[in-house]
Amino acid sequence: MSLEDYLLPGVGTSINALPKISLHDHLDGGLRPQTIIELADTVGLALPATDARTLGSWFSTQADSGTLVDYLRTFEVTCGVMQTREGLVRVAREFVEDLAADGVIYGEIRWAPEQHLTRGLTLDQTVEAVQEGIEAGIALVAGTGSRIRVGQLITAMRHAERSLEIAELAVRHRSNGVVGFDIAGAELGFPAHHHRDAFDFLAKAFLPVTVHAGEADGLESIRGALYDGRALRLGHGVRLAEDIVIGREDAENTYVTLGPVAQWVRDREIALELSPSSNLQTGAIAAWGDDLLDHPFDLLYQLGFRVTVNTDNRLMSNTTLSKELALLSDAFGYDLDDLEVFQLNAAQAAFLPLDEREELADTIVAGFESA
Repeated sequence: MSLEDYLLPGVGTSINALPKISLHDHLDGGLRPQTIIELADTVGLALPATDARTLGSWFSTQADSGTLVDYLRTFEVTCGVMQTREGLVRVAREFVEDLAADGVIYGEIRWAPEQHLTRGLTLDQTVEAVQEGIEAGIALVAGTGSRIRVGQLITAMRHAERSLEIAELAVRHRSNGVVGFDIAGAELGFPAHHHRDAFDFLAKAFLPVTVHAGEADGLESIRGALYDGRALRLGHGVRLAEDIVIGREDAENTYVTLGPVAQWVRDREIALELSPSSNLQTGAIAAWGDDLLDHPFDLLYQLGFRVTVNTDNRLMSNTTLSKELALLSDAFGYDLDDLEVFQLNAAQAAFLPLDEREELADTIVAGFESA
């Protein structure tokens, strides 16, 4: 797949060529428009457009709604073509290829098996199909002389009542590509404690958890992710900034006070899976503004939080990980060292054994040194 090359502002270094880690990337949010058209034809699904370029524009326009609820409606189309084994295998394979083409060396693909059962597949069959696609993608990437590693994050929908069943599914497939668990979907009104049985089960099984929180809801949602979910990472977590007070001592000096939730997250280095473009589209940063410069990303970074950069849904946001890094660099003046920090943060937060995280970090350091 041909991707636009993004250069680090003022330096000219190719961001695409840098080794990167993707922690928050939804399988049903990263389809190629042409693939949607071809799969829709095989299952008889009507589309809002039948030209790849027009369809891609439709997704980004529809997703740019300002609310998470409206943003999520675009997934009715993508999920609609992911209801067969063949569809899941192809989408997962191409997903891996597209990550590798963007310089990603390790990616975690999150997706909700319960949303792919309308044509007769079982939960286990969906996981097996996605893993088949992932392994095929890895093999194709290896054939080009590159390497990528990919793990599945099995997601439960927070507005549904199948989270314990999905948690059991995730643990059942931990030796078949699954590296962790997530809950996603409509956040406001569906707190993490509704899924306490699932989180208790996962804790007993020692399967790591990330929870969507602090995107469409505020601090109470983040508290629930940490307390009820035992989250090791926060999916987005951008509204953690609501727990940070910036005051002015005098004309030249300011002070910063962290509330208890922010203090806990920073002190324990709980990673924030920030997705700048998506956060703008869903209104997650509306309290601070509607421009990337208003995003609390830089505040959180400067205060020492473990920030990571992610795409969330590449199709809906018309983005790549390289593009997100380029946008942040342009907005906040980040240089190569900053981008390296973001990738090392992601390596440290990956749901992998310690020695494998250290290997990832070594690969990142070597790649940035040679840039």
